Amino acid sequence: MNRLIIENVRIISPEEQRDEVANLYVNNGRIADPFRKTEQDTVIDGTGLVAMPGLVDLHVHLRDPGQEEKEDIITGTNAAAAGGVTSLLCMPNTNPTIDNAGVISYIKEKAKNCKSRVYIAGSITMGLEGKEPTDLKALRKAGAIGLSDDGRPVLDPEIMASAMKKAPELGMTVVAHCEDLELADGGKINEGKMSKKLGIKGIPAEAEDKGTKREINLAKENNVPIHVCHVSTKTSVQMIREAKEDGVKVTAETAPHYFTLTEDVLEKRDADYRMNPPLRTEEDRLAIIEGLADGTLDCIATDHAPHTEEDKKDFEKAPNGSIGMETSLAAALTVLYHNGDFSLLDIAKLMSTTPAKILKINAGSLKTGALADIALVDVDKEWIVDRDKLHGKSKNTPFKGMKMKGKVVKTILEGKVVFEED
Repeated sequence: MNRLIIENVRIISPEEQRDEVANLYVNNGRIADPFRKTEQDTVIDGTGLVAMPGLVDLHVHLRDPGQEEKEDIITGTNAAAAGGVTSLLCMPNTNPTIDNAGVISYIKEKAKNCKSRVYIAGSITMGLEGKEPTDLKALRKAGAIGLSDDGRPVLDPEIMASAMKKAPELGMTVVAHCEDLELADGGKINEGKMSKKLGIKGIPAEAEDKGTKREINLAKENNVPIHVCHVSTKTSVQMIREAKEDGVKVTAETAPHYFTLTEDVLEKRDADYRMNPPLRTEEDRLAIIEGLADGTLDCIATDHAPHTEEDKKDFEKAPNGSIGMETSLAAALTVLYHNGDFSLLDIAKLMSTTPAKILKINAGSLKTGALADIALVDVDKEWIVDRDKLHGKSKNTPFKGMKMKGKVVKTILEGKVVFEED
């Protein structure tokens, strides 16, 4: 018998709009109705803690296969567990690309006994080259639940539209990297005051906005869903808002760095603050928060993108990307909950319940019968992000040295504790 009781814990479950202090019961890996405690049961004292559904991060780069010096499936899921993430969607820009059943089989096998559940996004085009469509049915049959060429947009709108039309029939979710590469034109940071000050080629906000507009138009024309990745601009937020009002089947995510940081931190010339889309202006940051508050932006994902210290050594030549799974909940609690108007139910909905629904996976709930994936959180714990204490291989966090308020102290996957704070 595998039974667990978390006593006297504040239970946050958006699916039931439940926010109360009570005992949370787990039996054989699932949330259970109350039962009589015995000496054989595992008991956790939840006094002063919050139990929310394990986080669902629908935008993660595990780098495995092919770039294991940056991250691998095991270290990536260790990092996930340390951040309360119990389900994640891994992106296909591996080497080889996740464009065939063989790579999917490799990932599934390696992820079997990991500390977070790994879901897989197959690529829309072979090798992410934007030319030849992949066999979507074969990818689905092999186990992929998402589709994306993330890291790049799908340049051919006909290929993109075809994937968007086929995905719903296969029970798959298309997640779109929205960018006009001609406008981006090899830029490194946001085009604006900081690019001028540093003398570095910038990426105009219009590059993202034009890409977002194209995907919205494809979704509208074909009456099919699209999920927009890593929204960072005020204009993209507004376009998504208007599209939703118009009945377009669009969902969207942003990342913690876009509602926490601005381009101003780039004055340090530290490549850990370089990602794509780049950090934007304070006006954009506030628009992102507004979009999260009014439901324009459906969820928070990390775009967890590990790189080695050698990769990130040169500010201008370094690849884009930052890690984020261990700090995502802390950033959301710090900025949105403690310093904003978001409730704990709002945070859990943005980071667990809604992304689970977008991916159509069994997660994001603490109702009776649900999988017992639980993040136990001390929402008032203050801590400093120490890059050397993070659990993944790479340390390229944009939150290093920052004071956060709110920390995961235990992560439970199907009733078993997979992470416990030292």
